[in-house]
Amino acid sequence: MKYLTCSFALPVLTAALIVFTGAGCGRDEVKVYHVDTNETVNPTPPPLAASGAMPGTMPDGMLAPDNSGLPPLKYTLPAGWKEKELTQMRVASFSVSENGKQADVSVIPMSGMAGGNLANVNRWRGQVGLQPLDEAGVQKTAEKVSVAGLDSDLFDISGTVPGSGEAERILATVLLREDTSWFFKMTGDSELVEKNKPAFLAFLKSVAFGGPATPSTMDLSQLPPSHPPIGGTGLGTQNTLVPNANTAVAGGLNSGAGDKPTWTVPAGWQEGQLAQFLIAKYVISGAEGATAAVNVSSLNGDGGGLLPNVNRWRAQLGLAPAAEAELANLPTIEASGTKATLIEFSGTDARAGKPARLVGAVLPLGGQTWFYKLMGDPTLVTQQKEALVKFVQSAKYPDAH
Repeated sequence: MKYLTCSFALPVLTAALIVFTGAGCGRDEVKVYHVDTNETVNPTPPPLAASGAMPGTMPDGMLAPDNSGLPPLKYTLPAGWKEKELTQMRVASFSVSENGKQADVSVIPMSGMAGGNLANVNRWRGQVGLQPLDEAGVQKTAEKVSVAGLDSDLFDISGTVPGSGEAERILATVLLREDTSWFFKMTGDSELVEKNKPAFLAFLKSVAFGGPATPSTMDLSQLPPSHPPIGGTGLGTQNTLVPNANTAVAGGLNSGAGDKPTWTVPAGWQEGQLAQFLIAKYVISGAEGATAAVNVSSLNGDGGGLLPNVNRWRAQLGLAPAAEAELANLPTIEASGTKATLIEFSGTDARAGKPARLVGAVLPLGGQTWFYKLMGDPTLVTQQKEALVKFVQSAKYPDAH
């Protein structure tokens, strides 16, 4: 397996490289990189891109993330695939060529649902000159594949390049893992992509995620004032959360001393370890070892839309996507002078394989969308629902207007 630590906006650690190349013709090439934390170098980091520099093929409204907190990506490199220089968006990048024909393979993590299958598939269809499909049409074209041991939908899209008329093909899937969408995509000459489809499927199956990477230590205060937020949030430098029960605490990421939101933390909630894209995390313990967790995150604008995010949460519990019409029946709660949509459903935790319940609140406020998610043991989550509502309602956002 090849280990790739996602960190582009930071100086990187030197690696002691061990390369194992399978003997004999046709074997996959397997590389292992071991990071030696005792030796460091300071190469010039790639320039941080403003939102306008983000590739046009990414969903609208998504900012270039700082991926340093994401888990290391492991995979087996298929024979004939060549590594390419990484860009700010990519955590893995490869080229495939044969007889003058070219194909490109990319892996890009994005916060949240990042548009959903309907928007993403129609975006890819547009890249090869095809008309958009409705939700039912998109689902009919999906092939079930395994990515890192999880089920995902693969879309095989053939068409022509607008302008040149050359035949082009796209293989793409989006793996929803925790609060991140992982885009795996191969695009290029139609015949070459078709020939490499088995290799692409094997690559997807070989993917694995290591333990959490070391959180970013980048000093965002060194960015120019006009630089867009990093990580898809509207906030900046990380602060420590104080887990005192029933006390108002400053939380999460902020771009200045006066910009920190505050919450009243319910009794029994303990501060948890922050992961990429999270502003706050709390862990709750119940009877007989029952546990639940509360995650708080924020995205610019509408955060990709209510329906994609509802369906992202539904996917985490193994539930089928909801339809747009079902959103009209969702209840709301008063919070910060506006309304937050309350979401609640039960299913099976896709990661743990155990029954679970989720209660979430989605709050649009001040040009951002705030996501509060309580998920875990069904009985414990039911007991903590009122506490979550009060937690959301207790929040104060200094910049909200």
